[in-house]
Amino acid sequence: MFDKYLIDVATLRNTGPADAPTGFAFEAKLGYYRGLGLSMIEKLDVSIDGEQLPREAVRFDEGNGPLSLDEMETAYDRRWPFGTPATILIERPGGFPPGEHELSLLQQLRVSYLPFPSTNSDAKSVSFPG
Repeated sequence: MFDKYLIDVATLRNTGPADAPTGFAFEAKLGYYRGLGLSMIEKLDVSIDGEQLPREAVRFDEGNGPLSLDEMETAYDRRWPFGTPATILIERPGGFPPGEHELSLLQQLRVSYLPFPSTNSDAKSVSFPG
């Protein structure tokens, strides 16, 4: 239902020095109709042109400082409210590649009353200047 709103391509940017980016970042929203504790986010898979980026390269920041996906597993005191953008940071030498690319995000969420994980995904075509 909310999948088409997960990725905000207008926020896509490289991180690190302008002449030698060390990664990229973009804002994303939760694909579930209620907020969730960060420990309930089981997966945040980021892909460029179908190539999934390593889990270790992904960081998440809902406004209280970046966490690795492993650190999120025990972040019991932090939440991602519905409708609030969070920053997804990716460590990737060279940053986001210039040109036309497809950026994808998959969220797998553990919801207490569902007997299966809630999975939401979004893919956007991006023309990135580099």
